[in-house]
Amino acid sequence: MTGNTKTYDANSIKVLKGIEHVRKRPSMYIGSTSQTGLHHLVWEVVDNSVDEAQSGFCTSIEVILHKDGSVSVNDNGRGIPVEMHESGKSALEVVMTTLHAGGKFDNESYKTSGGLHGVGVSVVNALSEWLTVEVCKDGTIYRQSFRRGESEGHQEKVGKSDKSGTRIRFKPDYEEIFETTKMNFETLSGRIREIAYLNNGLVLSITDETYENGERKEEFCFEGGLSSFVAYINEANTTLHDPVRISGEFELDEEGLIVIDVALQYNKAFQEDIFSFVNNINTIDGGTHLSGMKSALTRTLNEYAMQNNMFNRKEDSFSGSDVREGLAAVISVKIRDPQFEGQTKTRLGNRKVQGAVLSHVSRGLSTFLEENPSIARKLIQKCIVNNSSRQAAKKARELTRRKSALETAALPGKLADCSVNNPEEAELFIVEGNSAGGSAKQGRNRHFQAILPLRGKIINVEKAQLGRVLKNNEIRSIITAAGTGIEEDFDIKELRYHKIIIMTDADVDGSHIRTLLLTFFYRHMIALIEKGYIYIAQPPLYLMKKGSAKKYAYNEKERIEIAEEFGNRGITVQRYKGLGEMNPDQLWATTMDPQKRTLLKVRLESAMEASHIFSVLMGDDVEPRREFIQRHAADVMNLDV
Repeated sequence: MTGNTKTYDANSIKVLKGIEHVRKRPSMYIGSTSQTGLHHLVWEVVDNSVDEAQSGFCTSIEVILHKDGSVSVNDNGRGIPVEMHESGKSALEVVMTTLHAGGKFDNESYKTSGGLHGVGVSVVNALSEWLTVEVCKDGTIYRQSFRRGESEGHQEKVGKSDKSGTRIRFKPDYEEIFETTKMNFETLSGRIREIAYLNNGLVLSITDETYENGERKEEFCFEGGLSSFVAYINEANTTLHDPVRISGEFELDEEGLIVIDVALQYNKAFQEDIFSFVNNINTIDGGTHLSGMKSALTRTLNEYAMQNNMFNRKEDSFSGSDVREGLAAVISVKIRDPQFEGQTKTRLGNRKVQGAVLSHVSRGLSTFLEENPSIARKLIQKCIVNNSSRQAAKKARELTRRKSALETAALPGKLADCSVNNPEEAELFIVEGNSAGGSAKQGRNRHFQAILPLRGKIINVEKAQLGRVLKNNEIRSIITAAGTGIEEDFDIKELRYHKIIIMTDADVDGSHIRTLLLTFFYRHMIALIEKGYIYIAQPPLYLMKKGSAKKYAYNEKERIEIAEEFGNRGITVQRYKGLGEMNPDQLWATTMDPQKRTLLKVRLESAMEASHIFSVLMGDDVEPRREFIQRHAADVMNLDV
């Protein structure tokens, strides 16, 4: 070959040390450099403290978000070892700077642990601008500091203490690594709440010193464990019985000790809320433990209905969907050597766990049904109703299936489609009202932007079974336009647009419609959120003019800043309460032009918290919603009066 002057030889091969590789490829270790990755740093440190608690040496964990952007995680465990290591460094320095170093590869130190990959705290250190660790051990306080993963001097004795534990304070490297500098208190608090539910009696707290209205703090401790967890999930639902707890310990031949803990409770709603954990890690993609539990539910309820002649016909049976509709459940397993699929540990792969969970949950649930026949009848009757609804929904889904490309008439008549055929380039704006839809159709770029106007508010899917949901014309238009189908027919490869943008008015009604749409996507097309295909448009709130000068303000802070820039006098302010008040050119320039617009991507960081919020805001029970509004009233930024 000719024309290539670059030499490829042994000198071209670069070997990166562990810390260097972490900084070069951070997403390989923490998933991303967005807010999700930022939070992952906190969890890596917290997980180490939780491992101490699981081993019986820690009763309290504290997380603090400091004003300088740093985070502290404090526990009262045994403290990281500080003795000299065979490498010639202190054990503390080895743990903080070396990948795959730690006590979790020794089955005597930790029977179960979340951070089994052994890269946790050293990765946090590598991705931090600075990190300081203090260890209280044997009456002495030891301290060592690091900068971007490298030690800044040796371990020192800095004082005396009659306590034990570890305090790690780190400042993520916002300058060189992360895209964002802001952690989300609600997301962190939600995960800390989860950990408290999963560890009976462990006290966890989070304090936010950066809060605009003064310091805020939340503390969690649940003696009820998973039963309390399920009760929280069902807080806004009408339940059919008290939480059922099924737990036990077993010895598996190769896996060793396995601890299985399950809590479940049915409600009158129509959603399925099941959350799974392994060694306190939220396995959002499930795995063998979740499969075992689902199989146990289906098998046990079918057997009970059959043995008690509750089916209309002998050949009748419940599907998995029938027995899980209206179910809130949590499964937590703790095992010595979990085999996770992927570095971020989102799916469990241990095969024998499935059989252990299946047999254990089947026995426990069968016993509960036999001992509580009146509740058993309620549950079977609910499954029968669910089955009938599923059959009706199956027929309704046929109306929303996307036809072949030749059958374009199958697309909604109100849809103004784009001409591009590549989903990666195509955008779908779901617009509130025909008036705004008209402006959007005129102002858009027809090549890659499609417009789907909605007439009024869509059905609240939190209060309706799928069959009724699919009778709603607006819902059917959304599903058909997206092209994916829904539920059992859902196929994300058929998605016609990789940006689905919710564009509603900047008022109370617009917020309600946006929440209704987000509830629908979360409950019935959650993969679109998980893949990052759902966005929220940000139309301006104000048009401000002074003479020939004009500027748009997207929030109250910008309005004040522009007013000061204009001299606070002689300013004409137009408050946009609806998208239809903007002409097509204005709508394009402020909200639709990719070069100028601001879009919010909808992310899912905590499924449990998301599910709980949707239940509170959109469910039947008014009291939790009232409490939520009162609790967050001070945080409202734009209020129509």
